[in-house]
Amino acid sequence: MSFDESDHRALGERLDLFHFAPEAPGMAYWHPRGWAAYRALEAAVRQRLREEGFEEVRTPQLMRREVWERSGHWAHFRDGLFVSGEDALKPVSCPGHLALAARRSLSWRDLPLRYAELGLVHRNEPSGSLHGLFRLRQFTQDDGHIMLPERDVAAEVARFLDSLAAFYRSVGFDRVQLAFSTRPAERAGSDEAWDRAEAALRAALGEREHVVHPGEGAFYGPKIELALEDRLGRAWQCGTIQLDLVLPARFGVWYADEDGARRVPAMLHRAMLGSLERFLGVLLEHHEGRLPPWLAPEQAVVLPVSDASLPYAREVHAQLTARGLRARLDPRAESLSRRVRDAHALAVPFVAVVGEREQRARRVAVRGLVGEPVLELDAAVGALVEACER
Repeated sequence: MSFDESDHRALGERLDLFHFAPEAPGMAYWHPRGWAAYRALEAAVRQRLREEGFEEVRTPQLMRREVWERSGHWAHFRDGLFVSGEDALKPVSCPGHLALAARRSLSWRDLPLRYAELGLVHRNEPSGSLHGLFRLRQFTQDDGHIMLPERDVAAEVARFLDSLAAFYRSVGFDRVQLAFSTRPAERAGSDEAWDRAEAALRAALGEREHVVHPGEGAFYGPKIELALEDRLGRAWQCGTIQLDLVLPARFGVWYADEDGARRVPAMLHRAMLGSLERFLGVLLEHHEGRLPPWLAPEQAVVLPVSDASLPYAREVHAQLTARGLRARLDPRAESLSRRVRDAHALAVPFVAVVGEREQRARRVAVRGLVGEPVLELDAAVGALVEACER
């Protein structure tokens, strides 16, 4: 099957990032270059989670049927589960996080409790709906869950919306659309609980511009979704925050309040990206394959002009990799212009050229930096490191 050259599936093949094959529908084969970009995105998510006070956890992939019955997924999401006998692969990480919280004797001083997991999840999507990285059966979700007193929900959600908008701007998306989804016809919990939950999210939205999607909330609570607008004006729903007043009680999570009384906390389900794979696909199409330097699979290629400058090129390459850059040495016997074209074809943002003149002066000619300067080695390395920071 052929795709438009700006389609992320075509970009994945051309840039040697990933591919798909009939024997694994809805799952990607990640090549070394693509996996490097994926891990860079993953690292950015982890950094943001640490900054926001989350503890990273890991929970089982396969859980017994009773877990999914208790969570409601068996009743509301049965067709989306991969089931084997009495077990099912997890489509989300929330039951595992609830199980962790239920083991703790919590007091009001322990809240908010923040768990995060870059969890590999599986969803049995119909084969006709699969669409590259945009719709997969196996993907990684940046699942975060916050247990907190119900009175603190609106302020916590408002902080999340501000923080996520700032993160999206940092990766090139300045236009973000908000959607508020209210109670569906088929739902868990009382109407009174839903009234409180919807009121809390409305308070968090405040004066922010948003649309309302009646009846499109999760079965356990209302939600706010964030959609990014790309260079073509297309909207991509990525981030979400959902308020849950149902599942903590089902899983036996409680805390002692200031007066010593047992209380069930509210829980916020939140994700910055939703699916890391899908978000990377959106970034690829938005940037037409030329990812920001911090995310580029290869951030720099070092090109010796001739064999005589190869030892110095190796030294330059070693210094770049020692500073954490994803750099490659290209000593092929092709012409310099051919190797430069090849680097550009792979969307490498920076090319470091060293010939005998640069070797004698211990300098580096850097293409891709403003002005394409010829810098002393230490200065060149420092400039490239700075250019590749997020």
